[in-house]
Amino acid sequence: MTFRPLHAAVALVVAMGIGLGCSPEASGPDAGPGVAVSSSVSAPAVVAPGSVEPGSAVRGPVRPAGVRRRVLAISVDGLAPGVVRRLGPRGTPTLHRLLRRGASTLEARTAVEMTVTLPNHTSMLTGRRIDARRGGHGVTWNDATPRRAIPRDARGRRVQSIFTQVHRAGLRTAMFAGKDKFRTFPQTWPRAIDRVLIAEDQGRLVRAARRDLVRGGRAFTFLHLRGPDSAGHREGFGSPAYVAAVREVDRQLRGVLRTVRAHPRLRHEVVVVLTADHGGRGEAGHDVATRAANYRVPFLVWGRGVARGDLYRLSPGRRNPGRAHPGYARPRQPVRNGDLANLSADLLGLPAVPGSTIGTRQDLRVLR
Repeated sequence: MTFRPLHAAVALVVAMGIGLGCSPEASGPDAGPGVAVSSSVSAPAVVAPGSVEPGSAVRGPVRPAGVRRRVLAISVDGLAPGVVRRLGPRGTPTLHRLLRRGASTLEARTAVEMTVTLPNHTSMLTGRRIDARRGGHGVTWNDATPRRAIPRDARGRRVQSIFTQVHRAGLRTAMFAGKDKFRTFPQTWPRAIDRVLIAEDQGRLVRAARRDLVRGGRAFTFLHLRGPDSAGHREGFGSPAYVAAVREVDRQLRGVLRTVRAHPRLRHEVVVVLTADHGGRGEAGHDVATRAANYRVPFLVWGRGVARGDLYRLSPGRRNPGRAHPGYARPRQPVRNGDLANLSADLLGLPAVPGSTIGTRQDLRVLR
């Protein structure tokens, strides 16, 4: 990608979204813009300096200073490409609009070493593989260990992320996540994430993210939707409950895109990048990293100026792996969920995340 305005700005990374009609935003309880960390156990909300106070009257979207583009990065936890294909445009209309009208593939890959939630989300945000001995981020745990932060890498360097890269450029960020284990990220980069909301209620998260898109003036927003993974572990991946959770995510994404389209400034500035941390199959879950059902994930990019078509055809430096899961030594890599960090930086006109090992050439060609 060649477009790199200095401090340019915000690309919505969801890989999902496209022309939808406008409707008023849903209402519901929320802590309001600020830095709020909550889960099933409530925690006090703190309003960050410069944020919009809950209940304040804000007319129209806030534009970050110097921002020409914003990124909305969306991770749908446990979204297997197979279910998107099976449900088709009738079952998942929003995802299929994103597939048709953006740069996309259903043949992206997870990290090679593991196909579990926290390690792969850390790869998404840092642009690093997992194995710390080979330049990775070193996050191999997958629980909500209190006050646990990402360790320094093998060279003793602090692990950087898309959050720190955006913050360094003087721009603002936000994270909305549905699992308590995501506290690892604000504990690692406390000054780089301007607003944090962690809550199990997925509807609440989506409503909060929609409001913050309008009011918050973030260059980079990360939204994590836990529904499919939770249903898959409870009833089995591919079960009726799992399929229902995917349909619900599709409906909520539709609302997010309506918010974008309802405001001319957001419609012109936001790029959505959407991917997943892993797939899954039946009651076996997704822990086995060598199983195709686990390592195949979608990667969708949509927004103003984004090209339409297969992401591999648009990016000659990448190679569709078919059903394989190639290692990191291959000269032509597949698209990986870990590309999220450096594609987001590229869309914002920023260089690759320091220390990153995935997508460092920023060679995903998503803009027309």
